[in-house]
Amino acid sequence: MAEHRQGQLRDITFEMLKKAQGLSEALGQEVHTVLIGEGLSEMVEGVRPYCHKVHLVPVEGVKEFEGEVYQAALTRLIKDLTPSLVLIGHTAQGMDLAPALACAINSPLVSDCYDFGFREGRFWAFRQVYGGKLSAQVEVEGSPVIVTVRSGSFEAEGLRTLGGQVVSWEGPVGVFPYKRFLRFVEAPRAEVDITQAEVIVSVGRGIGGPENIPLAEELAKALGGVLACSRPVVDKGWLPKERQVGTSGKTVKPKVYIALGISGAFQHVAGMKQSGLIIAVNKDPKAPIFGVAHYGIVGDLLQVVPVLLAKLKERKK
Repeated sequence: MAEHRQGQLRDITFEMLKKAQGLSEALGQEVHTVLIGEGLSEMVEGVRPYCHKVHLVPVEGVKEFEGEVYQAALTRLIKDLTPSLVLIGHTAQGMDLAPALACAINSPLVSDCYDFGFREGRFWAFRQVYGGKLSAQVEVEGSPVIVTVRSGSFEAEGLRTLGGQVVSWEGPVGVFPYKRFLRFVEAPRAEVDITQAEVIVSVGRGIGGPENIPLAEELAKALGGVLACSRPVVDKGWLPKERQVGTSGKTVKPKVYIALGISGAFQHVAGMKQSGLIIAVNKDPKAPIFGVAHYGIVGDLLQVVPVLLAKLKERKK
């Protein structure tokens, strides 16, 4: 299902399309996308090239997500199309829609997945449990399987052009007067929004203590970036939760990501692996972070960062 908000397709839509294209090629099945609501012509063209069919369900007066309307429309489509897999973003919208839809059509639901596929005709998925401390592989039976997909799990780049056909679904979806969309209320903005930064300097347990964080922050400012961190730094109270990168924090896609003293646990890597350029500094040459970094420095960050700062100051002069 394509997700949109305030007239714009959201990134999770294209991430799901990329994964769906891979599964389609492997299984020999088609990729279908569903758009629900009013005034969606531009959005149809945004997704049409990347799937085999776009199912447009026009609903007068519904410009934003409304759970009951979406559920009624998807229930009808799924019964007619009999897909093997239904992908919905693990977002505020998806968490509202997916459980109700699964109950309505009596289908299995696997939520918050970061990888999934089919093996010998059986569906499998990886999802995290216990607040991201463990990963579980699950297998389910039944069709269709409804999956909510974690944002940032798949790259949206390199989508293949499939030249989709637009199919318009006419007829009433249903009236739900007891619940309707009123308006968007923006959450208070944090002091720093790390998800919008082009350069991020992120610190982990290897920073040693809160007294060393200003050194990393100085590097971030010198590069025109912002300071972020891994979960242990937040757990120790050295930086606020809004700065955390990872599965239990935020997913970021900066042009440059510098990881200082971060070992590279999966939970952290999942939140930054789509960065354009990843540079890691760690004393442990076997640290997992070097497996995803484009460039790595084996050394003490407290010795490396001052050298980097000195070089930056030289270049500015």
